[in-house]
Amino acid sequence: MKIFESLAKDDYEQVIHCYDKGSGLKAIIVIHDTTLGPALGGLRIWNYASEEAALEDALRLAKGMTYKNAAAGLNLGGGKAVILADPKTGKSEAALRAFGRYVESLQGRYITAEDVGTTEMDMDQIHAETNYVTGTSSGGVGDPSPVTSYGIYKGIKATAKAAFNDDSLQGKTIAVQGVGMVAYKLCQHMYEEGAHLIVTDINQAAVDRAVQDFQATAVEPDDIYGVDCDIFSPCALGGIINDETIPQLKAKAIAGSANNQLLENRHGDVLHEKGIIYAPDYVINSGGVINVSDELQGYNRERVFKKVESIYDILTNVFSVSQTDNIPTYAAADKMAEDRINALRDARQQFLVQNKHVLSNK
Repeated sequence: MKIFESLAKDDYEQVIHCYDKGSGLKAIIVIHDTTLGPALGGLRIWNYASEEAALEDALRLAKGMTYKNAAAGLNLGGGKAVILADPKTGKSEAALRAFGRYVESLQGRYITAEDVGTTEMDMDQIHAETNYVTGTSSGGVGDPSPVTSYGIYKGIKATAKAAFNDDSLQGKTIAVQGVGMVAYKLCQHMYEEGAHLIVTDINQAAVDRAVQDFQATAVEPDDIYGVDCDIFSPCALGGIINDETIPQLKAKAIAGSANNQLLENRHGDVLHEKGIIYAPDYVINSGGVINVSDELQGYNRERVFKKVESIYDILTNVFSVSQTDNIPTYAAADKMAEDRINALRDARQQFLVQNKHVLSNK
């Protein structure tokens, strides 16, 4: 990897390589953009195949957080951190506290949080060294899945409105891929509104629970793409909208919690050409980051849920831009995020120019 070419291509601000001999810490912190505010993004602990793979993942995720935070209307930039270790056997208090010292050294430019391979206890250990961390046991957030699920539910209603000119899920058939904690609560919302659910998961117990609690129809994992349904809701793996699955889809809309649903952007182009309404994943699943970001101003659950409800309006705007400009919804979401970032960057630049002019006349 030619790292400076990669940084220049997507305008990254900073990459910090963190090493602590005593604890064995090997970590990378990436700050993509702080135009809107400090970079907020989780810490992922993963046994990467190589150091280059870890860096590539951190770069990709940091940029994604910039767009997610901007689209959600948060005054936060995007960043991400990864620790190169086995999340089950390679974690230690010493390494996490060493990581916390690196976060502290950035003096608020980066704020960390939970991600794959990390827990609330891990955040507590990092918190021993820095206040620039969310998701601790003292933060007041608690289980974030109800908030995330509620945001996705509101997003699915907005998607239904765009696809069917009616946001009611009553009588709609929704195919849910993956029935984990977030998706289970999502299914509950949709079932209570009168939707018929088709579910699948590699965990049979999760499928059985959904069948029992929501009278859902179960199908095999590979069959979920081709079922007759109104909305397909990916809530498990990324990259599942691809050359193989798109021809199988019978749904008129796609909206779910999974990250990076499009294998490549061109698959979003294909959905647009086919007239399938796609809810960009980083917009519809932003309830989680809205939830943890509220810690930064003193957590208030009522305020969080009110903010999460705005996902409906944000997606409605995305669909409107997509239709007006005849561009795929992923491109419309990117445009809205970039417009917000650029507007503030231009405003700040204008202030700096004016301030420089005033000082030069003194």
